Amino acid sequence: MGLEQAINQHKFRNEYQKATINIIYTSNFLQQQFKTLLEPADITTQQFNILRILRGESPLSTLQIRERMLDKMSDTSRLVERLLKKGLLEKKSCKFDKRLVDVTITEKGLALLAELDASANKLDSIISNLTPAEAKQLNELLDKARG
Repeated sequence: MGLEQAINQHKFRNEYQKATINIIYTSNFLQQQFKTLLEPADITTQQFNILRILRGESPLSTLQIRERMLDKMSDTSRLVERLLKKGLLEKKSCKFDKRLVDVTITEKGLALLAELDASANKLDSIISNLTPAEAKQLNELLDKARG
């Protein structure tokens, strides 16, 4: 379905406005699909992002995690605390700077990510109507749009 039908708007100021609205609409669609995928795991998209970051490199401080977050406005400390309570992360004092705290992912956190990885194909399939070449072109265009 085209954007015009999806939001019941048939006139746009120009193609730039339409593209911006289309990106926002598509982002919201993808976020909702992602939330649905994460619901059984009882974690949010921001919490998933932290786990994903720490699987790639651990330990990290909350500041380092925040710098790598997709949503830069997230309250990283609060999100980390919630993941600690679920046993998905651990916190320790930094060896080199006692003012900082090192955050690492636990085995339980890694196991949860492994479960979610098995469902990742569902997420990939959301845009599987694009060819790999089109997905690559979309990535390049989105990178270009951000400057």
